[in-house]
Amino acid sequence: MGEHRNLFLAIGLSAIILLGYQFLVLGPQAERQRAERAAELAQQAMEQQDGELAEGLTDGLTQAADSRPTGFNPNGARINIDATDVVGSFALTGARLDDLRLRQYAVAVDDETRVTLLSPEGLDNAYFARDGWSRVEGSQLFDITRADSEWEIISGDTLTETTPVVIGFTADGVEIRRTLTIDEHYMVTYEDTVTNTTDSPISLARFGEVRRYGVPEYFQNFFILHEGQIGVVDGRRHQVKYNNIDAGDEETWIGNGGWMGITDKYWLAAAIPDQTVRFGGEFSASSENGELVITSRYVTQPIALQPGSSHSSTSRVFAGAKEVDVLQAYQSDLEIDHFDLAVDWGNFWFLTRPYFILLNFFSGWLGGIGAAILAVTVLVKLIFFPIANRAYASMAKMKAVQPKVQEIRERFASDQQKQQQAMMELYRNEKINPVAGCLPILIQIPIFYALYKTLFVTLEMRHQPFVGWINDLAAPDPTTIWNIFGLIPWDPSGVWLIGGFLAVGLWPILMAVSMAAQQALNPPPPDPMQARIFAFLPWVFMFMLANFPAGLVIYWTWNNLLSVGQQYVIMRRHGNETQLDKLIARLRNGSKGDES
Repeated sequence: MGEHRNLFLAIGLSAIILLGYQFLVLGPQAERQRAERAAELAQQAMEQQDGELAEGLTDGLTQAADSRPTGFNPNGARINIDATDVVGSFALTGARLDDLRLRQYAVAVDDETRVTLLSPEGLDNAYFARDGWSRVEGSQLFDITRADSEWEIISGDTLTETTPVVIGFTADGVEIRRTLTIDEHYMVTYEDTVTNTTDSPISLARFGEVRRYGVPEYFQNFFILHEGQIGVVDGRRHQVKYNNIDAGDEETWIGNGGWMGITDKYWLAAAIPDQTVRFGGEFSASSENGELVITSRYVTQPIALQPGSSHSSTSRVFAGAKEVDVLQAYQSDLEIDHFDLAVDWGNFWFLTRPYFILLNFFSGWLGGIGAAILAVTVLVKLIFFPIANRAYASMAKMKAVQPKVQEIRERFASDQQKQQQAMMELYRNEKINPVAGCLPILIQIPIFYALYKTLFVTLEMRHQPFVGWINDLAAPDPTTIWNIFGLIPWDPSGVWLIGGFLAVGLWPILMAVSMAAQQALNPPPPDPMQARIFAFLPWVFMFMLANFPAGLVIYWTWNNLLSVGQQYVIMRRHGNETQLDKLIARLRNGSKGDES
């Protein structure tokens, strides 16, 4: 009974380990570490000789950047943006990137409307990026390029990959000339030349910010996914989820290299300073007319300008899809520190990153993510083939000695200690490891998690179809048993219970059948109650996984089928008659009876 109890506990605890470990252990631990590190860095920052930067970041820039004009006009003078992957416009009022749609991405599989990433202030769910300059006076920063500043076009009228646009602005004795360029993907570059036109020395600091009004409606608040403020300062990633942001919150860091932004599941807007310049990063939040305003910003170390002198500076804004290859190319080519951390690889990145690399490779080779999932499953099976073989061989031996085990149980029914001793002696004589059957399950748990996380957080899986009715591997199986998988023209999705937890599609059912088939090859539990619980488990997992991404359910089903084949061959080699053999024998006998 002990060996079956171990197997039962392994199966039952697998779901708890998968879903509970990160939520109950790693989540609070990471939150504590983040808070401790934030306090430590804030203290260090105040003790450094960057006093003006540290104090001004909060005191001056926040105050200046919040001084938005009343009745901001989103339809004011604009520069059109027309690039390969994005389309939209740039507002000359405040020099804002605040109107952007993603050409390559639809809102839904059945809706060709393009995803809108950025929206002007004054509209619902405003979301924009702004880059400007502040004059430094002591520990205070005063925004020269105010939110209501009116920039003028010097040359160009439409921003494309081949046609930059030059704009200019003059205020407070500072003349700014900015060249805007955009690449084929999602990066806008601001090359600024600032000139001191006064008769006195001045000190200037550059800032960039991403600002969002309200929490997006599609925020899922799922424990394995980060959505909200995000940034990297001095090689360390900082993040705060939308649901943990409150008006009045504020965190600051100081360092070299990094970026500050706001991220959703698949999309990111980030302000990126010159990676060679020391800067301060800040997360903050405020309330305007009852609406939460979320800001991620940076401000660079001040530079001194003598009368008549100029200074050139480069900053960037990323606004687009979190395509891993694109992010890594920016990280490499533009030397943006840890830019690929915009993708939430999670605490188990050492599993999710390699799994993504494999899936991406096989997807390009085989022509789709679905085929890649099948191929990677086979590859993992081959890697762990020797371990699984030993485990299945041990299970086959255990099944062969079940009559002897039952005899021991009956002989020592009243003496549990002697019963266990006799069983251990039997296992030693037969060279059986009673816990070896748990190994395939334990191996599968991290693989399951890696695929789950990869399917859930990476854009490359979004809207990817599979053979048959699956049109999005990152979404649940769209079929349901309640309309006989689409044969009845009725949509039960809005019906309580059967449209939710009981909405079971065809792939989850196939997964449960394959799990039951694999279970039938294992030694049966001698305890009748335990046997009934085991028989019920596949259907419990069916309901548990029904609302998981279809790609995950397909993986689990395919993995079960491969395991059934491997285990069946080993069982037959050891002379065990399986339930499949009995079924085939019954079918043969039935056909012979029909013939007679």
